[in-house]
Amino acid sequence: MSRLGDLIRLERARRNLTYKQVARLCGVSDKFLQDVESGKRIIADDQARRILKAMGLKEHSEADFTLDDIASTVDLQSAMPRIVSTQEKLRDAGDDKKTSENNTDKKTGSEKVGAGSIWLDALSGVLKHVPVYNAVMKEVDHRLLPITDGRIAGAPADKVYYFMAPDNDLRGFRVLKGDILLVVPAQVPVDGSIMLLRTPVGHVLRKVSVLPHFQAMLQRFDATCESEIKNFNELTVVGRCVRLEADL
Repeated sequence: MSRLGDLIRLERARRNLTYKQVARLCGVSDKFLQDVESGKRIIADDQARRILKAMGLKEHSEADFTLDDIASTVDLQSAMPRIVSTQEKLRDAGDDKKTSENNTDKKTGSEKVGAGSIWLDALSGVLKHVPVYNAVMKEVDHRLLPITDGRIAGAPADKVYYFMAPDNDLRGFRVLKGDILLVVPAQVPVDGSIMLLRTPVGHVLRKVSVLPHFQAMLQRFDATCESEIKNFNELTVVGRCVRLEADL
């Protein structure tokens, strides 16, 4: 079964719509819809959007999950237990009222994908938009990452972010200007790691070697390798870089 077909099937089931009802809304045959949901017919993202929109859905401006994000990142079958649980909770909380509201929204097309959407409810617990910050910690982009047990790369999901390398100071360590590094919280230097440090002139990346007597050697390597020795109490460590992403 295709992932886009899964999305359509889940939304159709949530709204208690038959194949014929959805097909009539979308202007397609019910056989076409059955083939899409079963994975026998592959459709494009735009076509899937039109079908979801015909059922009364619009993209949620805050969650900003695209169908491409979902289809490429999540195995929807693994999300089924949460989807079933959400569906049962909706029923227990007064599903008749919600069904009536959804029927009105179907006609107006006013419903947005949000807390009432089964698949977004399920995915909100397994996906997170991780911000990408520049040297002055302004968000310039984001990446969609999976969450495992509330954590990303072993750290609390709400504490991780990407930092965009502002220069070529670590080119000798294969980090170029514009590359992004996933940062997890850290307060002290970690030997052999690339660390994000806060300085009076902004945030910088440095390769760190821990020395005796609570000292650290900070390395930069552009045309040549340069280093300086700092006491721990002279450093403001923001985080440790655990992943590098670069464009080819």
